[in-house]
Amino acid sequence: MNQKDAPLWQAIKKQVNSRSVQLHIPGHNGGQAIASEFKTIAGRGIFQMDLTEIPGLDDLHNPGDVIAKAQALAADLYGADKSYFLINGTSCGIIALIMSLCKQGGKIIIPRNAHRSVLSGLVLAGAEPIYYQPAVLPGFGCLVGPEPVQIRDLLQKHRDVKAVIGVSPTYYGIVGDIAGVAKICKMAGVPLLVDEAHGSHLRFHPEFPPDALRSGADAVVQSTHKTGGSLTQSSLLHLKGEQIEAGLVAEALRMLQSTSPSYILMASLDLARRQMAQQGKDLLSHTLELSHWCREKLLGIPGVRLLSVEELGLPGAMYLDPTRLTISLLELGLTGYQTAELLAERYGVIVEMADYASIVAILSVGSRLEDCHRLVEGIGKIAVLPSGKPRAIPQTVVMPAPEVVLSPREAWQRLGQRTSLEQCLGQISGETVAVYPPGIPVVGPGEKITASVLAYLLEIRAQGYKIQGPEDPTLMTLKILI
Repeated sequence: MNQKDAPLWQAIKKQVNSRSVQLHIPGHNGGQAIASEFKTIAGRGIFQMDLTEIPGLDDLHNPGDVIAKAQALAADLYGADKSYFLINGTSCGIIALIMSLCKQGGKIIIPRNAHRSVLSGLVLAGAEPIYYQPAVLPGFGCLVGPEPVQIRDLLQKHRDVKAVIGVSPTYYGIVGDIAGVAKICKMAGVPLLVDEAHGSHLRFHPEFPPDALRSGADAVVQSTHKTGGSLTQSSLLHLKGEQIEAGLVAEALRMLQSTSPSYILMASLDLARRQMAQQGKDLLSHTLELSHWCREKLLGIPGVRLLSVEELGLPGAMYLDPTRLTISLLELGLTGYQTAELLAERYGVIVEMADYASIVAILSVGSRLEDCHRLVEGIGKIAVLPSGKPRAIPQTVVMPAPEVVLSPREAWQRLGQRTSLEQCLGQISGETVAVYPPGIPVVGPGEKITASVLAYLLEIRAQGYKIQGPEDPTLMTLKILI
């Protein structure tokens, strides 16, 4: 296939240049009815590309022309048998895979720190989770990827599992032994699904860790908008091999994706694929140069610790994406939250995320040297500010094991009520509580609040740690099922 082509983009461009009368949706009619303030910033061209399923532009839900060709080019580039454009993000791709593989009561092995879209997939499919907890990397309190032995033991214990899910790379750029996990899954006849949201760029440069599809995964979902150059909310789903029925995946996507898909998002996927095919290695070589420069400068600042390959060594941490800069100032008495706040407020540097231990800054194909200078300068100035004593990573990384009573679907369908946290012992949780670090839920919907879980929740509330999930972020109350 000719990777110089961009069939969907070329069809959209042809339509825009045709100057045809638009007596169809969307109602703004090529930008005619768009607020002038919006057009001043965005320009008119983007609205002219906001089209629908008119002749020549194909249909995402039944592709047979330019969208089909664009998806085939994506499959060819990424080494997949079949690829799908996603305009509802990676989330809908993960949900579609779960729905296509697991029916009511079907078991699926998932990491405890899986993206919340996995929980949505479990609810919609009626599947039952078999959890595994990734190891925590000492010094940074961040999670690593799946370990082959861990997955092997679970598959031996649960012979009726329908699929295994892994996260690779992690938010911190850590990649585990996906090839080893894939080999074990193939021996068990169980498909391996990889949430590769942060790894759409890995295939295009030899300095990056091996991508999941090349490592033997049966299905991979990538957030192309994160590291591949497409627009926010656009992603790709890839299938390889015969373990997963493509027709069921396509049917699930028809249920989950909008019947009015954005041609702007799809065009950005088509062009991002072409750009990576033609220029990916050169663009990423520049990104890696910036990364190496940043790493050298940051490591020269006293008290600053940077996650590097030398920090790895666990079975679930074999490789590191060097363009992820995980920076810790705990030795200087600053949490990641404080560091991120200082960078934003004083130096105008916005990082991707922060947890107790670190910040994560992402360098991409769109990063510039001046951006890196701002980051390094900001960290350097923060490092000399008066601060407190060195901080240790809290013991929240050691959590009680979950006790699942109801499936996520059953929990979703049950009524709940808010209850004082102190009164929740022995009750069934109706929501998720996750602490950062390490990002693993302490308790999830349908899980029993045991004595050890309650003691843990009371402790993190007393310490004031940052949590995600519950409606009441103070943890004074928790939703329990009745």
